[in-house]
This record gives sequence, C-alpha cells and structure tokens, in this order.
Amino acid sequence: MLSTHLLRLALAPAVCGLLGCAAFAQDSGQVLTGQDAFTNYQKEKPGVTRKLTVADLPAPYATKGVDNGAQMVQRPEGAMPIAPDGFKVSLYYTGLNQPRLIRKAPNGDLFVALSYENKVMVFRGVGADGKPKEVSTFADNLNLPFGIAFYPAGPHPKWVYVGNTDGVVRFPYKSGDLKATGAAEQLAELPGGGKLRGGGHWTRDIAFSKDGKRMFVSVGSHSNVDDSDTHPEEFHRADVLEFTPAGKFVKIYASGIRNCVGEAINPTTGQLWCSTNERDMLGDNLVPDYITHVQEDGFYGWPWYYMGGTQDPRHAGKHPELKDKVLTPDVLLQPHFASLEMTFDESSQFPAAWKGDAFAAEHGSWNKAQRAGYEVIRVPMKDGKATGEYQDFLTGFTTEDGHVWGRPVGVAFAADGSLFVTDDGSGSIWHVEHTGK
Repeated sequence: MLSTHLLRLALAPAVCGLLGCAAFAQDSGQVLTGQDAFTNYQKEKPGVTRKLTVADLPAPYATKGVDNGAQMVQRPEGAMPIAPDGFKVSLYYTGLNQPRLIRKAPNGDLFVALSYENKVMVFRGVGADGKPKEVSTFADNLNLPFGIAFYPAGPHPKWVYVGNTDGVVRFPYKSGDLKATGAAEQLAELPGGGKLRGGGHWTRDIAFSKDGKRMFVSVGSHSNVDDSDTHPEEFHRADVLEFTPAGKFVKIYASGIRNCVGEAINPTTGQLWCSTNERDMLGDNLVPDYITHVQEDGFYGWPWYYMGGTQDPRHAGKHPELKDKVLTPDVLLQPHFASLEMTFDESSQFPAAWKGDAFAAEHGSWNKAQRAGYEVIRVPMKDGKATGEYQDFLTGFTTEDGHVWGRPVGVAFAADGSLFVTDDGSGSIWHVEHTGK
C-alpha cells in the first residue's frame, strides 16, 4: 500500500519548469502525521501540511549528527520560488548582500536589515515594472543589525528601534523618512555582542507588547548545548529579555529558548510569539525547531531538556527539579529547519480563511543528512491559537540535485496584503501576490 505521503504525490498535479517537473499537493485538508510528517527538500511542495508531535520523535542518536552545510550555487536562469495555485511570485529586487529581517513601516515602506553591511535599507512601493519606486539607506555604521521595530504603535511612530548584536538603539522617525534624521540613541546593552564568530548566535529581534509598555528582545545562546550553570558566557542568553521602551532592563521574560530568532505579536491574542532554532548533533530528526507563543516566566528546556521533559543525554541527571516545568512548544517544525523571521497575516489579500495565520521563513538545514527547509511555511491558527500543523507555502529554492540557490530569511506583509520575502542566498527580495482562489 502506498504511504500517505506517496499517495498524495501520486494524485498531485505536476509543475514543470526549467529545473524539471515536480509534483505537489495543494491544500486538500489532509495532514501528514507520524513518521510521514518528517521531510526533506524533495518532499517540500506548496500545499503539503504536516503535524509533528513529541511522540513522533526518535531517541537521541538514532542517526548520527552530521555536518552537511548547503553548497550554494548561482540561481539557475529562470528559477523562481514556487507558490500554491492562485499566487504569483515576482522578483522585487536583487543584488543585495544577504538581506535579512524585513519589517513594514506603518506608511507601507519596507525596512530591511543588511546585517553584514551594518546598515538598514528602505524600499518604497511597487512600480509598474514590479520593482521598488525608491530605495534608500536609512542608517549605517550599525553592528550586525537584525531586529527592526516602530514605536509607538499606530500611523505616526516617533522612533525606529534596531537590534544590534550588542544592544538596542533607536533613531528619531516620522512617517515617510527614507533616511534617519538623527544619530542612533543607545538604549540597552545586550549580552554576547562582539565579533560574529566569537559571540555565538548574534541576531537580536525586537517586539513591543500590544499596550506599548514592554519591549521584548530575543537573545540566542552562545553555544549549541553548553551547561549554563558552568558557562558564564551564557548569562542572559537563550532568553527573551524584557525592557521598558526607554531601555531599562526589567526581567527575563522567558528562558530556555535556544535561539528565538524571529518575534511577533499575535494580533488576535496580543501574545508574544517566536520562531526558534533548537539544538544540533542529536541526529537527523532531533531536535525539532519550533514556533510558539512565549509564556511569561516560562521555561522551554535549553540546555538540559527539550520538547517538554525530555532530558538531553549530554546533561543526564542535571536539574531534575526542572523536568516538570518545561513547556512544550505549540508547533513542532522539522529538526534543523533554521526557522527565522515570522509574521502574522492581518491582510485581506490572501485567502480569508488564512487571516490570523502565521508565516515563517525556514533558512534551511546544515545538521541533517538530507536537507530540509529552504522554504516559507504557513502556520494555521484558530482564534489565535496554533493547530499544531504547518504547511509548505513557498518552495523551490533548491535544485533537483540538492544544491541551494536561495535561503529565505525574512517575511513581511505589505500594506496591500501581499507578502515580501528576503532571500540571503540569492541576495533578493521576492514578492508574492494572491491572484485567485
């Protein structure tokens, strides 16, 4: 008998292009579960839905941990990301040096962090040719900038906040500014700053609570799985830190989150959410990356536990008192997906049933024998709560032989409800529009 996965592919329509033909399943209401829910780049097709649970996970070291980083290649001529039927994908801008996080300003401008050039750029509008009407450098001389946030909420923010690797700064801002009109104001110092290769996870995202009273800053761990009891460099890392908007430290908002790369406020519930890179070298299918709401004062396990009270064998016997306090994330993604920026669909352009759903960029694996990720996913929500499933949305960033030409990093909905995706593999920004049912 055909497995659920193979049966779906056998019945699926085929998409053919310059890179060959690939079958994919559109959203049919079916969900791949159990072992069928694990995937690799050859199985990732728009419309395929998966749901992983803790019960599906193998034992540690069921397979060997591997170093299998992507071999990047030039984007083949004519190659484009693949979206579900009813969507159009176009190249908005290219030639950038690894564009990273992207955020929409209240007036519709798109702010993009070019972390390795230490600057933030602005892209305005879409011309008749599908390209931006204006492009400008908003600020430079930063330090590995990543997170971008506008404050206060509403149509007329006064500040643009930027998460440098070593601290949070802000620039004075009025709606429509294409360049910063004042110098950066240093607000909060963050741990782990310094050189990229010496500081572990370096991205710092920023989100403000719905009432504007809290600033949440994500700080990834220094290491893969070092015991933070004995490694002082892990102080205030693998945490979401809470500050006032003026930069005064308040507390550790949540802990044990190895690397919360992308933060977003759920528009339905007002809760903070994050997409997280989990630990490596326990095998191909451990440990799942995840997307979850972040519970205040919650503990998510790193480094001693994962996915609830499962102890990491590298820390066997440590902190038994924490076992029952470890929270299980809302949505388990593929292990080693490298889940980066996430956002929520508040638009009226995408299908109405998707409104309130989350979208996230999956940068792609390095610690998995068969590559996975290199896509954008949709995370269904019901009344602001995750169903536990996720669906492939934008794929096609790999070649048939497993090389990689594109790596999604950032996702942002524009004022008209279309989606923009940054891709640091090809140095591009992609524009995804909904054109039909």
